[in-house]
Amino acid sequence: MEYFCLGVPAYRLRFQVPLNQKTIERWFRILREAVYDQQIQQLSELSGEIEMDETMFGGYRPGKRGWAASGKHIVFGIYQRNGKVLTFPISNRGIQQIGPLMTTYTKPGSLYYTDDWHAYTFLDIRGNHVVISKDKGRPKGRDHINSIEGFWSYAKHWLYHYRGVPKQYFHLSLKETEWRFNHRNENLIPILRKYLQQPVIKEPN
Repeated sequence: MEYFCLGVPAYRLRFQVPLNQKTIERWFRILREAVYDQQIQQLSELSGEIEMDETMFGGYRPGKRGWAASGKHIVFGIYQRNGKVLTFPISNRGIQQIGPLMTTYTKPGSLYYTDDWHAYTFLDIRGNHVVISKDKGRPKGRDHINSIEGFWSYAKHWLYHYRGVPKQYFHLSLKETEWRFNHRNENLIPILRKYLQQPVIKEPN
């Protein structure tokens, strides 16, 4: 299994092992399905100081820019400072999408840090809510959401070298980056071996 460590793109690994690219990609998908399944099963509430934000993944597309751009993946993230991050693909940034995620995966009474997007306004009655204002892209004052923004940078950099992720498998690659980040100080190989011994729950078509 050491020859098939996630993180080496299949198009590069095919020169190092006696297998074709499709076989390598299939094996990578099995590994990512195992990681995804375990990450979903281990979802739990985050508490304490929490940063939340949304971002978009995907390369350049002609046409509309920003949140109206087509062909992009919108992702919502919850980051517990000095803890772990949770990520969720969403179809839009509305309160109907991210509201249930915030109430399900954060503990009431937490200290929330967000930008001024209106979907976060109800957090004032759920806990302490700090709204981050920015000037030319930089936060005003000492409060910030640098941790979740740092994770976005990490995840996008990690996925960049795959030269594009097929839309139907984006959720698997996203959870892979979340898993890597949350276990960044651990040896991933024993963890992955343990995951492969567990039954995988397939996503509904």
